[in-house]
Amino acid sequence: MNKKQISTIIIAAVIVVVAVIGGVYVYTQKEAQLKSLASEKSDLFQQMQMKDSVLNDMENTFAEIEKNLTFVKEKRSQLSIETGEGVKNQKEELVSDIALMNTMLDESSKKIEELEAKLKKSGINLHAFERRIAALNESINSQNSQIAELQQLVEQKDFQIAEFETKVNELNAAMTVQNDSLSRESGRLVERTNELNTGHVAYGTYKELRDKGLLDKEGGFLGIGSNKVVNNNLDEDYFTSLDIRDTKIIPLHTKKAEVISEHPSDSYSLVEEEGQIAYLQIDNPQEFWKISKYAVIEVK
Repeated sequence: MNKKQISTIIIAAVIVVVAVIGGVYVYTQKEAQLKSLASEKSDLFQQMQMKDSVLNDMENTFAEIEKNLTFVKEKRSQLSIETGEGVKNQKEELVSDIALMNTMLDESSKKIEELEAKLKKSGINLHAFERRIAALNESINSQNSQIAELQQLVEQKDFQIAEFETKVNELNAAMTVQNDSLSRESGRLVERTNELNTGHVAYGTYKELRDKGLLDKEGGFLGIGSNKVVNNNLDEDYFTSLDIRDTKIIPLHTKKAEVISEHPSDSYSLVEEEGQIAYLQIDNPQEFWKISKYAVIEVK
């Protein structure tokens, strides 16, 4: 074997080694990117679950507080003061009723404290709800102060009936405002929950979706080898909204269909009937909508 042949073999061996090293490097980088993406998706899913849990807890807690405050309001409306021989016994009943109302308000305060602690621990940015909880705390503290004043009046030997009735009326009015506030807050919580469970679907030919600003192509050369991608800025007017808790089927009725938006491939199926794609079946709603609440489907 002459020197020229040996040199050729060495050069070929070097090229092979470089190619192998390059391949290993590219594979390692891709694997690291995939692991990073999987970790980000897992963190996002956990955050969504935590947010849903906190919102549900808030809704349940506000319902319990509203129930307690309604009870207090009804109990106060039943208070009455009589004159004559039954004043002493009635006074004892009033003291007992006020003690019960104090207990109910204390329970409401504790529930709000627990909810505040859970919000802080979760780290979720819900400043609007935190401000309303703080306002409710102030209102309950104010009510407690007024009940304490009322209790002192009841315990006084010569309290004035008219003054007592005025206090009761003022407290009833305050409790009405409090109940109205809680009702509005419950409505906002329901609205927020519905928003978190709303998905959006748009389908059409590539040209239709492109003209609406939903799809575009990137990469490639002169249209060759390019990939279809969903635009970042989507116009919701071109989407149909649906409740992801109830919707399992998206009708298509087309020869071919392709899901362009990012959804796990094992979370849905394209079902054929009579030689065409009849509909998209969502097999796992939680997985299907986990990455994006916007589904874009190209039909042909």
